[in-house]
Amino acid sequence: MSAEQLKELIPFLRDKNPQVRQIALSNLLGHTAKGSPHRNIFFTGLRSGGLQQAQDSDVIRDLKLLCRDQLATAHDAFRALVNLSDNSRLLGSSYPTSLCVLSLPIEMNLLTVHQFPEPPIDPADLASMLLSNLTASTTTCATLLSLCVSILPDLKSPTSYFPVDSRSGTCPAPVPYPSGEARDVQALPLLVDAFVHASNAGDVQELDKRNRKADLHFLSSVFANLSTSAGGRLFFLTPRPANPLNSEGNLEYPVSKLLAFTEHKDTIRRGGVASTLKNCAFQAQAHRALLAPESTLVTVYPSTVAAPGIDILPYILLPLAGPEEFDLEEQELLPPALQFLPPTKTREPDPVIRLTHVETLLLLCSTRWGRDHLRQNGVYEIVRALHENEKVDKISEHVERLVNFLKRDEGPKTANDDEITTGSSITEVSGDEDEDNMIEEV
Repeated sequence: MSAEQLKELIPFLRDKNPQVRQIALSNLLGHTAKGSPHRNIFFTGLRSGGLQQAQDSDVIRDLKLLCRDQLATAHDAFRALVNLSDNSRLLGSSYPTSLCVLSLPIEMNLLTVHQFPEPPIDPADLASMLLSNLTASTTTCATLLSLCVSILPDLKSPTSYFPVDSRSGTCPAPVPYPSGEARDVQALPLLVDAFVHASNAGDVQELDKRNRKADLHFLSSVFANLSTSAGGRLFFLTPRPANPLNSEGNLEYPVSKLLAFTEHKDTIRRGGVASTLKNCAFQAQAHRALLAPESTLVTVYPSTVAAPGIDILPYILLPLAGPEEFDLEEQELLPPALQFLPPTKTREPDPVIRLTHVETLLLLCSTRWGRDHLRQNGVYEIVRALHENEKVDKISEHVERLVNFLKRDEGPKTANDDEITTGSSITEVSGDEDEDNMIEEV
């Protein structure tokens, strides 16, 4: 098809006949992938702001509306938007703000995905990919951090709430419809909970038996992107109620909900969580809270609210630990979770994730309190064994830097270290460091 022939299909995306909309979209979808010769037709009329108000192109606006269409159409619309969202022109337009509002409710109501004929990717997972790409933009991150969604209490739902604006065109309303008045709640805590609860969705092979239909692994990249900003780190390192729907519940640091996934079987989930933890370690004022045990109440400036310590160290060290045996004296230094590991224990297989964990330890060494805590909890013993078995030079070099921090003598000049070392070459990491890493062609 020529570009002109493809342009003739665009008006049919607004046709009153749902089959016509689906056929038009299915013919356009293949041209949204990166490298497609006629891809520019989707960006015609796009304004990215500046002196003029940001404005979507007509076709982008149509695709967003089709995300509310019948499920098959909505699925393809999300696929098209994931492919197109690797373009920096979209990230600077009104596209991120309006699409966040669109995709978040769909993502949270994961029980609406029924009767789809073997979708290659769950629509909620597509929404996760879309948000992962979109949060490469600081504008989208700011939107997501402040975004609220409307919910109704629904005790029959596994999530205990019903997101009012979540249903696509063919998804029936729950029967009976939840009673009570809708209220607005912050979206991000709900996404964190959805990420946690969906972690084992893939373990249940029969779709109808899953409480949640999607895996949502790509939300970890969203959290990594958010945590590159001061506002994102503030969210993860400010105590909040453990239950986002109950303001009177026990308090916890949101980042603590992510710790268990440093050993998850999915590489994307592990990598995004590792990057989020590393970015949080840039906050020197949070080092005590990050390292303190759950039995200790800790505050993180500027908040004055105390919450149980996050106890991050075992979750960083476990992926770096192998099957090596330590003598009894060294075993006693290790956190309980790392003592007497079985001979079948393997290290994190992904070198990028291993490096991320080592860099997190380096960041925690930037404060005197952090260095002392790492020395007292067997970090040297674990990284010594890691260094002996490491085959990637860059990781070995970072381990050597870490050992220099742990083994150096402390004096009066280092007694009050409380800021990140200015000469550090470690940089914040996001789920999508550049356009080449964007999620595309789905």
